[in-house]
Amino acid sequence: MKLFTTFFIALLTIITLSSSVFAQSFDHDYAAYDAQLKKHVKFLPDGKQSRINYKGLAAQRAELTKTLDTFSAVTPAQFATFNKEQQMAFLINAYNAFTIELILTKYPDVKSIKDLGSTFSSPWKKSFFKLLGEERNLDWIEHDKLRPTGKNIINGGYQDPRIHVAIVCASIGCPALPPEAFIAAKLDTQLEASMARFVHDKTRNRYADGKLQVSSIFKWFKDDFEKGYKGFGKVEDVFAKYADTLSNDPAIQGQIRAKTVSISHLDYDWSLNDSGR
Repeated sequence: MKLFTTFFIALLTIITLSSSVFAQSFDHDYAAYDAQLKKHVKFLPDGKQSRINYKGLAAQRAELTKTLDTFSAVTPAQFATFNKEQQMAFLINAYNAFTIELILTKYPDVKSIKDLGSTFSSPWKKSFFKLLGEERNLDWIEHDKLRPTGKNIINGGYQDPRIHVAIVCASIGCPALPPEAFIAAKLDTQLEASMARFVHDKTRNRYADGKLQVSSIFKWFKDDFEKGYKGFGKVEDVFAKYADTLSNDPAIQGQIRAKTVSISHLDYDWSLNDSGR
């Protein structure tokens, strides 16, 4: 019995040390993935939108596969050793990288990510990759892990609706995928930049015809913005923060800040965010 106990303690120590070593050795700067994004993702001249060179990524798909393999290699125990910001960055990067991979499975014969679904199954529910020990789909990353909802809260909850401007669904209507990886050390700054970039893009969010015409993201995920994170108590708070860029008229800016302007939602453009199109 004593020998078994000693063996068990030794085994537990090895497992614990292995997890700790992995957590320290895992590249939280995402150097390889970051280099791929810098090479194949570019902002448009307005700096508000970006396009992805899927043709270039397809030609160098082996490099992306290596990146995806590093995501898939992380176990639940190892993920648990990451701090909150590291977990968020990991999940955001995994979502975006596997979305690119999904597009490449049919590229160039795809004009929209919706082409990869069917009448009975959306592309976001297609389980085609391994993450944290099991076969997963994109919806699992977004809705079961990242979003701050009920049973899905992890370690007290991420509680950050800005994830909706960080995860990108390969569509023109989506927020811009930045040509860099999200990293824990500057995650708050990156999320804030993504939010400002998206709200400032007048093709997606604007004041016109006496109302705020905004992205459908703010309709689909309205509840996430009403949980009180960083002063967001409702969707109107987002636009009140950026009133100066939504109109040059001080009177209208005042109405936006006072949250008295009505809101309508724009149609979403599901066309592929391909630099070659």
